[in-house]
Amino acid sequence: MAASVNELLADAAIHHAVDLAQYSTGVVRRIIALLNRTDADLFAQLTAALGQMDAESFTVERLEAILQSVRSLNAQAYQRVEMALTAELRSFVEIEWPYQQNLFPSVGITMQLGTTVSAAQVYSAAMSRPFQGRLLSEWSKSIEADRMVRIRDAIRIGFVEGQTSDEIVKRIRGTRAKGYADGIIEIDRRNAEAVVRTAVQHTAAGARDEMFKQGADVIKAIQWSSALDGRTTEQCRIRDGKQYTPDDHKPIGHKIPWGSGPGRLHWRCRSAAVAITKSLSEITGIPGLPENPVGMRASMDGAVPGDTTYGEWIKKQSAARQDEIVGPTRGALMRSGKLPFDSLYTDRGEYLTLDQLRERNAAAFKRAGV
Repeated sequence: MAASVNELLADAAIHHAVDLAQYSTGVVRRIIALLNRTDADLFAQLTAALGQMDAESFTVERLEAILQSVRSLNAQAYQRVEMALTAELRSFVEIEWPYQQNLFPSVGITMQLGTTVSAAQVYSAAMSRPFQGRLLSEWSKSIEADRMVRIRDAIRIGFVEGQTSDEIVKRIRGTRAKGYADGIIEIDRRNAEAVVRTAVQHTAAGARDEMFKQGADVIKAIQWSSALDGRTTEQCRIRDGKQYTPDDHKPIGHKIPWGSGPGRLHWRCRSAAVAITKSLSEITGIPGLPENPVGMRASMDGAVPGDTTYGEWIKKQSAARQDEIVGPTRGALMRSGKLPFDSLYTDRGEYLTLDQLRERNAAAFKRAGV
């Protein structure tokens, strides 16, 4: 049997999510490599600055004065990062927007497009919208400032503890033997990675949303699609398979809010949005025409029926995997306590603490012996 339109769209969304993850990894590598190159100059300057001061002459005012050159290099480093990431995202939109424009025609859907939208306009719209509470430029400045505070505080502590200049620099940067992953500024590399991955998803979501807007005449719902594996977050697990109105993203048949949407809900969000098209009867107004059949979707264990939700998937997993994902107590509640997966949340998708679960479902705790 030939695949249905909705099956083809779901399959395309899953494959595209994988492509986005791979592309993000490439961008992360290029951005981190840029940071590493600029860090070499920064730490050379830091070493020279620390050489101008000993424990006897240490004061906060003197420290701030000699760190001016280091602060300037740190600012330049993140300006370069912001410029490089901006260039990456502009190039990305030039590929992503045509992909989104061709998505519906590629599965046999002809749409009446409204005003022509350019890739540059899609990019501008995405960049004007905050993600995780801030614009891209604001995130860059935030990481830059946080890193400088960490460097300054590490120097203060180092002088108080009587460390040498070399020991202080190693504490901040880390050691070559461990790939500099043991330095206190490693967190800033992880933060930069999170910003890059989220910025790519945010930009892709902007292109997707614009295409969904243009396809409003054939789309009846947007379905949340979360990865069926152990890395999916609490927020995305409960939203998997839930449907929302295509225009204002109101819940359909449930109360769990859309939030920022798939790919934007949290840092490094991997969820995708799948357009659910209207049936032939809904499009033509002729009753009795066949509905779109249910297809298949991917999981970490292979293909599963397309209407399988995260809750249904996790129910079929081994006890060890359930415990790994939700914790041993919640795993026992699901198995021996006969507590449905959805009962781990409020009706608005808020993850309940164990105390809240016990208050709501004391009998399940008793059955599970926990």
